[in-house]
This record gives sequence, structure tokens and C-alpha cells, in this order.
Amino acid sequence: MNDCLIRPARPGDESGAYYVCLKTGDYGKDGEPFYRDDPDALGRIFVGPYLAYEPELSLILEDADGVCGYALGAYDSRAFYARYEAGWRQELCAKFPIPTGDSSRWTRAQNIHVLYHQPDYYCPEPYECYPSHLHIDFLPRAQGRGFGRRMLEQVMDKLRQRGSPGAHLGVSVPNVTAPGFYKRLGFRELIRVGEGNDACIYMGKSLKD
Repeated sequence: MNDCLIRPARPGDESGAYYVCLKTGDYGKDGEPFYRDDPDALGRIFVGPYLAYEPELSLILEDADGVCGYALGAYDSRAFYARYEAGWRQELCAKFPIPTGDSSRWTRAQNIHVLYHQPDYYCPEPYECYPSHLHIDFLPRAQGRGFGRRMLEQVMDKLRQRGSPGAHLGVSVPNVTAPGFYKRLGFRELIRVGEGNDACIYMGKSLKD
């Protein structure tokens, strides 16, 4: 088993981190078979903006074979989304037109392209208690080894040092193992939104403890 290194994100990590996002893009499972028409579709919204706008809150897990995980954070979610809206999203929309035709025949990548044009900036209430947010993913070879806990705790320490009162994260309902992991880290369920496989569980944790 390869030794892993936790380190700050740096320029050049995008391709490796996007690949991790792809390989966990089917509700925590391998999404590559579903995004062959655009493998970077998910990474452009769930990874790229964090590496660009919040590098000090972006940690990378790396082993001899390359990037195998990440933990990402945003200090002020609304400010982060405002910056994304003003710059990052505009570029995505210019490069990837909104799909047309029968939506039932769209690929998963095309449905993500719709999110470029119709973004979801949902933040659970009370916002003032959980203004920061977090996002992690790990390849199978890095899972179950404690890196998720360690990296999340490091990012939360950074948020705590900057004065954040709390953080939230979203978990897709089909990802049945994730809520238990976050509960063991002290997160609690705040609200569920959406329906079916598109439903999301928002969980929050106070950073004042």
C-alpha cells in the first residue's frame, strides 16, 4: 500500500483532482462510465473553483501514483458563490452551451452543463451558524485509512482560526455510507432538499467547540 502525503494544493493539481472527482462522481462510486463525453464536467464546478478561489483551504492527498484525494473548503459560502457567479460560471457558460432537445436523452455530462447555466447556491439555515462549507473525495485506494477525518479536521482548524462559527456540507442521498462518517465527526443533519437520487442531505457542525 502506497504511503500518502497530505499537502496544500498547488498549481498543476487540477487534472489529478478532477480525476478524483470523476472517479467518485456516481454518488461516491466510479463515475467514469457515465461521463465519457466530458470527463471534466464535474470537476469544473466541484473542484476547480476551490483550487482557484480558496487555495489556502484546499488540501491534496498524494501517493506515488498521483493525486488520490482532496479536502476543500470555502470560508464564506455566499461570498464564494458570488465570486463564482461573476467569473468562473460565465466562462463555463461561454464554453458549454446549455443542452437542447429532449432532456430525457441528455447524458449525465449534459445535465451537469445545465448546472453551469442554472447553478444551485443553496445554503442551509441558520446561515450565520454554518457559513463555511466543505467538500471531500477520495479514490478507493485512499479510503478507509483515516485520511478523510484528518484532512477535514485540518481544513476545519483553518476555518476556526479565521473565525468561522461553523461549516456545512451536502451529501447525496444515494451515497448511503457518507452520513455516518460525518456524524462520527460531529456533523448533524440540518435539512433534506430535493427528491429521488437528486435529493441532498445538508449537515452542519459548529466550530466553536
